Amino acid sequence: GRTAQRSCCCSDQGIPQAGCCLITVDGNDWVQLGKITGLYGVKGWVKVFAYTNPRENILHYRRWFLLLNGKRTEVKLESGRVHGKGIVVLIQGVEDRDGATEWMGAEIEVPRSDMPESEDGSWYWMDLIGLQVVNLQGVVLGQVSSLMETGANDVLIIKGDRERLVPFVQDQYVKRVDLEAKLIEVDWDPDF
Repeated sequence: GRTAQRSCCCSDQGIPQAGCCLITVDGNDWVQLGKITGLYGVKGWVKVFAYTNPRENILHYRRWFLLLNGKRTEVKLESGRVHGKGIVVLIQGVEDRDGATEWMGAEIEVPRSDMPESEDGSWYWMDLIGLQVVNLQGVVLGQVSSLMETGANDVLIIKGDRERLVPFVQDQYVKRVDLEAKLIEVDWDPDF
């Protein structure tokens, strides 16, 4: 089936989740992929909490921009791997623990243009956030505020006159996604 692709995400409370943070700064769109959360060993490696799903997808991006104290710095990955339930990476030019310490807490971002194109019939969560949702009768239900993963399927969280949870199941509930028109059409009773 066709689904929403998860790339990265923050909830309304700013808590990272798998799939939707798009930040625009000075006309440029940045996607948050993760955060440097710890040190690993003495040779400059750092622990990374990846917002990507699956986590190891963060390693597909060899060029990162680290945002720390309001400053964005381009870095390249020298190496990286899955380690237990997390990810560890070595940033090019970081040779020891002291150098790695400088990046503690940095947000990992990439330009939106570095993200692979989504396949036909699938979308990044971040592209669905903010879209207006209407039902087949033209009733406006609200805007997509976020999405959540349930295991069985993803769920649109729609905020309007009240909050609605609509399963992101194409053809059954989600009839049409039009990114250009910023619209999602659903087969959903407005009383639910």
